[in-house]
Amino acid sequence: MKIEDVTSTTKAQRVAAHTHVKGLGLDEDGKAKQSAAGLVGQLNAREAAGLVVDLIKMKKLAGRAVLLAGPPGSGKTAIALAISHELGTKVPFCPMVGSEVYSSEVKKTEVLMENFRRAIGLRIKEVKEVYEGEVMELTPFEGDNPVGYAKAIQHVEVSLKTAKGVKKLKLDPTIYESIQKERVSVGDVIYIESNTGSVRRMGRCDVYATEFDLEAEEYVPLPKGDVHKKKEVVQDVTLHDLDVANARPQGGNDIVAMLGAMTKPKKTEITEKLRREIDKMVDRYIDQGIAELVPGVLFIDEIQMLDLECFTYLHRALESQISPIVVLASNRGTCEVRGTDGIQSPHGLPMDLLNRLLIIRTDPYNREETAQIIQIRADIEGAKLEEAGLEALTEIGVSSSLRYAVQLITPAKLHSRVSGLDALGPESVDTMRTLFLDARSSARILTEHSNAYMK
Repeated sequence: MKIEDVTSTTKAQRVAAHTHVKGLGLDEDGKAKQSAAGLVGQLNAREAAGLVVDLIKMKKLAGRAVLLAGPPGSGKTAIALAISHELGTKVPFCPMVGSEVYSSEVKKTEVLMENFRRAIGLRIKEVKEVYEGEVMELTPFEGDNPVGYAKAIQHVEVSLKTAKGVKKLKLDPTIYESIQKERVSVGDVIYIESNTGSVRRMGRCDVYATEFDLEAEEYVPLPKGDVHKKKEVVQDVTLHDLDVANARPQGGNDIVAMLGAMTKPKKTEITEKLRREIDKMVDRYIDQGIAELVPGVLFIDEIQMLDLECFTYLHRALESQISPIVVLASNRGTCEVRGTDGIQSPHGLPMDLLNRLLIIRTDPYNREETAQIIQIRADIEGAKLEEAGLEALTEIGVSSSLRYAVQLITPAKLHSRVSGLDALGPESVDTMRTLFLDARSSARILTEHSNAYMK
């Protein structure tokens, strides 16, 4: 008799640098908890970020900018990601790094404007007359083709069923092409828009869910109500989506159109005239009550990488009528502003831009907070820590850097597993420390053996 274990099909999530961050960790009064939602410490910065989130939800912060300033490894990017979690999926959040603007294909200002438009959402609400139901019958009727000898589809008859009844429809042959593209078959739940004739397949009706033991299908319930109904369709798009859709109209689905799309340049610079036309169209939709503007968040990390030309453009973009909330992050002290002749400024930003910003300060973590963060990361990475192992990693985090201590967790976990240990102890940490150097140790070795390296 053969007995086998059934392996779980649960999707294993990749563990990234900020996988543990789930939110800002605030209570009902907006006060930050010492350790909550993956964030530890930084109480003032998290409470300030909570106020920013409230202002964004109330749509009172459009066209403003916030700067997260603090030393490396103090949680600036984590707080920005926590802001995106607090806002939810309906509010656009567009992260970028300052060095992204230096592209060989498009101008720096174009890259900035693209990301600005990605961070502004448009929620379009339409009331459409639709026919919705489970397909009970799908019969195309052929007739003589006036152009050629082959038969042509004259019309197609479709029977749709809902919980309330069945309706038989006679459809145009162009709608039959949409049905074929969607690969609709008997037993599928579809809806057909009466004004445009577009067809959308929702999924397989759940009455067939037990038909096969294994089937890669998405099952949906049988629609309620009548077959013919009015339905409110809500669609979330960004202004950049509208820009791209109008700048590059899609051709056909044939091979020639596909080859043409492949040979085109990867990035298309969208003209200012087109954007103005789209803004007018958006304003018209908002005035008619069809659409609602959803200002999102543009997060620019390593803001000191931008030059004076980009900073000047940021001024103009922030003052525009349609502008998102801009969150900047910098880990620099007083340094030179890029694109100038040695002008020194705090955080590498021009003083006129600094005067516009609300600045949130992040502080270095103390010993207790470092230990808490290492424990959270160990839980996320599936590493069981001994008390002495946690103490050793905390000591590294305090003496060297928190990032280096966190990076040692997984290699040390693998070493302890190979050594036959149940939990990660100080021996594994010390072994990994000899194999992987931190920045300070590497700099010290370079200084001591400078003659061995090329100048």
